[in-house]
Amino acid sequence: MRILVTGGLGFIGSHVTEALVADGHDVAILDSVHPYAHREQPPTPDGAVLRLGDIRDPDILDELLPGVDAVVHQAAMVGMGVDMADLPEYVGCNDLGTAVLLAAMTRHRVGSLVLASSMVVYGEGAYACPVDGPLAPAPRDTADLAAGRFEPRCPRCGEFLVPGLVDEDARLDPRSVYAATKLAQEHLASAWAHAVGGAAVALRYHNVYGPRMPRDTPYSGVAAIFRSALERGDAPQVFEDGGQRRDFVHVRDVAAANVAALAAATGSMTGLRAYNVASGHVTTVGEMAGSLAEVMAGPPPIVTGRFRAGDVRHVVASPARARHELGFAARIDFRAGLTEFAAAGLRS
Repeated sequence: MRILVTGGLGFIGSHVTEALVADGHDVAILDSVHPYAHREQPPTPDGAVLRLGDIRDPDILDELLPGVDAVVHQAAMVGMGVDMADLPEYVGCNDLGTAVLLAAMTRHRVGSLVLASSMVVYGEGAYACPVDGPLAPAPRDTADLAAGRFEPRCPRCGEFLVPGLVDEDARLDPRSVYAATKLAQEHLASAWAHAVGGAAVALRYHNVYGPRMPRDTPYSGVAAIFRSALERGDAPQVFEDGGQRRDFVHVRDVAAANVAALAAATGSMTGLRAYNVASGHVTTVGEMAGSLAEVMAGPPPIVTGRFRAGDVRHVVASPARARHELGFAARIDFRAGLTEFAAAGLRS
């Protein structure tokens, strides 16, 4: 098939492109080399054709989409950002960009989409109260956080909650600008799919790490932030008490999930279907920092007790739906993947 990959020069997008080429697809890339993601233009993955340009330019999409069978939409601004001054650029790149893409796909009768979504659409993960059972947590109180009480409380009785696994039918509660734009992308894709009879697969990536990750910037993931500190000879600075539960999934596993999702999106499905893309293994942020420090022979992490408004405590996924419906299961062991990551090149 002929596939257009938006954002195909990026950290995840470049691995997705390589996996699609290896699977026998004819791949074109559209990438703007946005300065928040790239300080310089990365190399084009072997076997793919690059078109530099902005996804918000309909003329470029009209040039690229004729003859395309499906779009794998990776292009987005990611991360927490700096402050609310980033809001227009997040919405412009992520939501307006997606809207312009979907309108162009409609013009050119391209009916299959794989969308890079994120775990951030959930906000907090799944919890249960020892007294009141499963429920959504109340926002964490600043006084609790300042006192080192980091676990969410039950909104009914005030007891600390017990975390569990979040599945794709959980309540969606974005807690950041980035999260709000990712959820809006899902809604736009769903509306498009229902309107045109198309198929959209939304892949909710959990904490992705691996080679070519961007270095330490406000738009980087925590693994890159910790690695950059260790390369400087500094101890990783771990927020809260380090007990935040996450699922770290290797970027090549994410690429494999995209190949599996493409098969579903170009099959018999219609509408939008969301899937967690996760390893299925729980790792705390503190454990990840400690393991990375060990494999890099660096100083052990420092648990600072600091916190950020808008951070969530625990988000750990159930990977069952992707395994049962897409046939996707992550294969790369966390320790082996982290050892590779510690020595791999990062993006400048």
